[in-house]
Amino acid sequence: MIITKQKPVEAIDKMIAPFPKLFVVGCGTCATKCMSGGEEQVKEMVERLGNRVVGFQIVEEPCDKRLNRRDLKEYRELIKDADAVLVMSCGIGVQAINDYTDKIVLPASDTLFMGETERFGIFHNRCYACGDCILDETGGVCPITRCAKGLLNGPCGGTVDGKCEVGGYEEDCAWTLIYERLRDQDRMELFTMFRPPRDFSKKVLAFHHTTR
Repeated sequence: MIITKQKPVEAIDKMIAPFPKLFVVGCGTCATKCMSGGEEQVKEMVERLGNRVVGFQIVEEPCDKRLNRRDLKEYRELIKDADAVLVMSCGIGVQAINDYTDKIVLPASDTLFMGETERFGIFHNRCYACGDCILDETGGVCPITRCAKGLLNGPCGGTVDGKCEVGGYEEDCAWTLIYERLRDQDRMELFTMFRPPRDFSKKVLAFHHTTR
């Protein structure tokens, strides 16, 4: 899931200042779970902005162009009448809405990371979208996101009793978790293998890749 947080009120007000009439788009999936752009937050935004809002709608998944066409179809005239569209979703949703309309599109939220849900409102950064996944080698534990230093070969000397020195020994050491998982799976040869430095070009290649 893509984790977002709503921008500060002051930042949103400054961003929308040049646009008297706004159409607000919310997200029915990720931003709803993050409580940054679901139905409740959209209604709060609409209420706060008052007469400036010409209309609003919750799109099931604003990052999906097909669902934008479906869920916004009956609001085309209202969007046409707006000066800008305020999108309460992740950056992908903002860009997909930008592809949907020629109106100026404004992000009401900041995208933080792709996360794992523990419970409602509690999320953990679990994927950096690095373009070179090695979870098969690390027992399903990502060393890029879960190791504070992003080490591909670990652990470092800063782990004590399975806890990481970064943050005062409160968070689990990722490489201790990897060790324990691979040990229990009887795959310790993967723990001792050397991993070369990350190939950042794969991130760039992933950026330009389109899945067919």
